[in-house]
Order: sequence, then C-alpha cells, then structure tokens
Amino acid sequence: MNTPSLQGQVSPEEWQLRLDLAAAYRLVALYGWSDLVFTHISARIPGPEHHFLINPYGMMFDEITASSLVKVDQDCNKLSDSPCPVNPAGFTIHSAVHAVREDAGCVLHTHTRAGVGVSAQRDGVLPISQQSTFVLASLAYHGYEGVAFRDEEKPRLQADLGDKNFLMLRNHGLLTVGRTIADAFLNMYIFETTCQIQLAAQSGGVPLTEVNPQIVQGVAHAMKVQTGGMGGAFVWPALIRKLDRTDGSWRS
Repeated sequence: MNTPSLQGQVSPEEWQLRLDLAAAYRLVALYGWSDLVFTHISARIPGPEHHFLINPYGMMFDEITASSLVKVDQDCNKLSDSPCPVNPAGFTIHSAVHAVREDAGCVLHTHTRAGVGVSAQRDGVLPISQQSTFVLASLAYHGYEGVAFRDEEKPRLQADLGDKNFLMLRNHGLLTVGRTIADAFLNMYIFETTCQIQLAAQSGGVPLTEVNPQIVQGVAHAMKVQTGGMGGAFVWPALIRKLDRTDGSWRS
C-alpha cells in the first residue's frame, strides 16, 4: 500500500514521532511479536488535545510507514486521511491508558505466545530471572473481560494499571507504558524475554530457584545504572541502525 509522504505537511515534532512509531512497528515485526494485524502501538502527540497516532487497521506491521500511521482523537475520530479503519479494541485499550497517564507517551500491546502463556498462569510472572526483577518492580494485572471494545471496561483497566509500566492482561497478552516510544519498546523487550525465560525454565520439570525479594525492591536503581539513566534512549539508536540494515522503507 503506497501512502503519500506527510513529511513537510505535519510539524517536525509530529514527523519525528511518526518515524519513531513506524520504527517500533517494524521492530515488533522483526522480533516476531506481531499477531498478523491484531495488536497495536500508540504514541501521544504533544499538545493539550490528547491526539495520538495508531496503526491503520489491516496493514501488517512490516508494511507500516511514518506517513501511513493514523492520527485520532479521544473519540476515535480519524484526524488524518487514511483508507484504513482503526481497530475498536485497540482504540479502547490505548485511549484508556492515554486518558489517565500523562507520562504515557507510548503504549505498546502484544499477543505473543509466551506473553499469553504466562498471562494464563495463576501466579503470573515469577521472580526467577534477572529480567523478571525489572518487570516485577512495576507490574500490574488486569482480568480478562472479553475482546476489549466496551467503554465500561476502561475504568477497571485504568485502576488496575495505576502508576505501573508493565500490565499483564490475563488470558490476553502484554502491555507496556513508556514516557517515550523507545522506553515502551525496551520495556516490552524485557517483558517478552521474561515470559520466554519463564516458560523455558518451567519446561524442565524441576523446582525453580526464586530471586531474593530484597533484590527486586532495589531493581529500579539497577536499571538506571544499566542504561546510564537513559532508559530506552540508550538502545534506540542501535535498534534504528539494525532496522535500516534490514529495510529503510519505514521512513517514508
């Protein structure tokens, strides 16, 4: 699907946001986290209107470009020309988070096998890996209520998320919140890896060793040290280089 370029037709700030969000979609596809066309990443456009960008429903993640992203308002009205609709379930989840979290510059949601698998486990994320300690330091759970297209679910999802940056949607998948697109992506990388490690460890059929709870309590400081206080921005340039080596069409 060829989409006319919006470069020069939107503000420089919005164009950079479109570039970063398109890169995130391509990276999700590259890492194998996409579920055909059925998951979503959204990014808030700076300003008092609370407009945000989301994927054109029906496009594969490895097709998405900076110009094809759809701008919507809090009522799911499209504010940019697109032949594609917006997924109602995706809009419900993302608009709910953006409405109450001013720090949520980006919300990333996946349906990976590992994520859904752990979300179906009664005890959820177990403290059995270094990666899990980062997740457990800011983890919340939300019970499954069916496909998330009903507005009445929003208050419960908002209350369950609270001020956390990792949300396990029971029997459904994973969701991360980030101040930036890079932060949300790094959070999802850690979340997804946590779930993959947990399933791999459990498949051995032997008792597992859990991390000392005191280590989990001090993990926020450890994460800052690990990235030099930069969060996702520390790895984002390398991810962009990786993406460009694969296919640079996301920039159009």
